[in-house]
Amino acid sequence: MLKALSDYRRLMRAGTALARHDVVLPGAYQSRLPLPARIAGSVLRLIGGGAKGRPGQRLARALEGLGPAYIKLGQFLATRPDVFGSEVAGDLSRLKDQLPPFSMKEARAALVAEFGDAEAARLFPGLSEPVAAASLAQVHQMALPDGDRAVKILRPGIERQLELELSAMRRAARTLEGVSSESRRLRPVAFTETISNAMLRELDLRLEAGGADEMHAIHQKTGYFDIPKVDWERTGRRVLTISWIDGTPLTAPGVLDRPGLDRKKLANDITQGFLASAIEHGVFHADMHEGNAILTPEGRIALVDFGIIGRIGPMERRFLAEILWGFLKRDYMRIAEVHFEAGYVPPNQSVGDFAQALRSIGEPLFGRPAEEVSMGRVLLQLFDYTHTFGMALRPELVLLQKTMVQVEGVARTIDPSHNIWNASEPVIEGWMRRNFGPEGAVRMITENVREVTNRLKRLPELMDRFEKSLDVEPAPPPAPERFAPWWGWFGLIAILAGLAAWAVRAVN
Repeated sequence: MLKALSDYRRLMRAGTALARHDVVLPGAYQSRLPLPARIAGSVLRLIGGGAKGRPGQRLARALEGLGPAYIKLGQFLATRPDVFGSEVAGDLSRLKDQLPPFSMKEARAALVAEFGDAEAARLFPGLSEPVAAASLAQVHQMALPDGDRAVKILRPGIERQLELELSAMRRAARTLEGVSSESRRLRPVAFTETISNAMLRELDLRLEAGGADEMHAIHQKTGYFDIPKVDWERTGRRVLTISWIDGTPLTAPGVLDRPGLDRKKLANDITQGFLASAIEHGVFHADMHEGNAILTPEGRIALVDFGIIGRIGPMERRFLAEILWGFLKRDYMRIAEVHFEAGYVPPNQSVGDFAQALRSIGEPLFGRPAEEVSMGRVLLQLFDYTHTFGMALRPELVLLQKTMVQVEGVARTIDPSHNIWNASEPVIEGWMRRNFGPEGAVRMITENVREVTNRLKRLPELMDRFEKSLDVEPAPPPAPERFAPWWGWFGLIAILAGLAAWAVRAVN
């Protein structure tokens, strides 16, 4: 009971802030609202004193004033243009979480709490004043004999603050889903849980360190991005230490005006680096805005802030690759079939109708100038069809699509004429060839043979168990189903032999 009252008190505080900024029942939608809602909206606007700007801008300002949890909420809501529209989502994507830093005394106390007094003094000599402060943590620079470090320290008491605010958000989502049948398609409870889990993961900096280390290993292979190296000795639950990246964030004025900078290659690296990471490895930096991208003195892009790492499984990787490849080749029927095969469109819908809808998205792109060929536009229109075709939204795909829109925005900032489709084609074509061509067939056969071999190794053990069971109990009358598994083995071996013969023909 007390917890519920506490949740509702926080929701009332949030509601008051939204009212002050004319976010609840805004005047822009006055003509579309019933009379009671128009009256209520007018009263709330009197409280707000006539807030200025578009609805998304006002919502962003309200969330910034409510604190860290709501800032993160707004950043996640920016991934849902299907709910709020592209304009509001764009305004929310510009949310800034820059806050005043906490004191050096509190920073040193956090280091002592994490490592102990003596170790903190040894590991963190000469810690600088904060160089950046955000909603959850702040960053310090530290010089060491083998190179400078960036030291990220969580804000004092942030765990308890987020816990209370997230509890209120979960209650609001449950209430909304309980009273609105339309909202259930958008799954507010599941979406809120996705937000909550992501926020709570950001409070354990060891997890961010793991993500940074994984991205470092991936891009050591791909070569598209520079990723800082984790200093594990100086990393704990509330402290993350990585190598210092020299350079300038892409948000700095004039950063791209450097003489001799190959902006076209840089933009291609952004697009291809993201796709190579997502499709080849199933892992991607899920917060790739300009503030997390640094231009190094060597003219390369370095990524920082690995609090949100996106992951997609083999099915989702295939889904992404085939969708993009289908648009590149204008094969709308195949795109539609992939949606149905993955279960994203209910089987009671028409594949042909969905392919027709996809054609209306893809065809207007061809023959247009590069700066008008937007992947973001395609994704937003795909969101629009979620309601028409009863598509269930998957949180991991929403995060992927949101990041792709961010990637396109960063690439276009670097090179306004960047064509994300042309840049993505070599990566997608390579993946399709390796997974659906002869090379992929051979790999599939090899994996299946290995699996069968492992199972055959267990046959002696299974036979021993079978013989022991005969010693304990009389054998029952033979029944066909008892021997069906052995026929299954012969059938599986026959199928694999056929596949192997087909693969040899395909390779030759």
